[in-house]
Amino acid sequence: MEVLLPIIICLLPDYISNLLTELSIFFKDLSSSKLREDTLRRYEDNIPIILCKLEKIFPPNFFDSMEHLPVHPPYEARVGGPIQYLWMYPFER
Repeated sequence: MEVLLPIIICLLPDYISNLLTELSIFFKDLSSSKLREDTLRRYEDNIPIILCKLEKIFPPNFFDSMEHLPVHPPYEARVGGPIQYLWMYPFER
């Protein structure tokens, strides 16, 4: 998937490929082990704009009730810090 997805994105028009690249960079940076508060604040401001651009491009039936969820993780990461995979195995140490 990591090999095929960039090829597919390159075949799309620029305004779509740039937007999908922006969204993937958001998730890549958000899941990194080192987070900067200023970057998280910038993502808190930018992710609603990215989602609005997605809504302009894709039809309404492409989205469901989960479309607004990327708005919350930058705030939660800023408040709670980078916590990865802890929720999967809470009792194993």
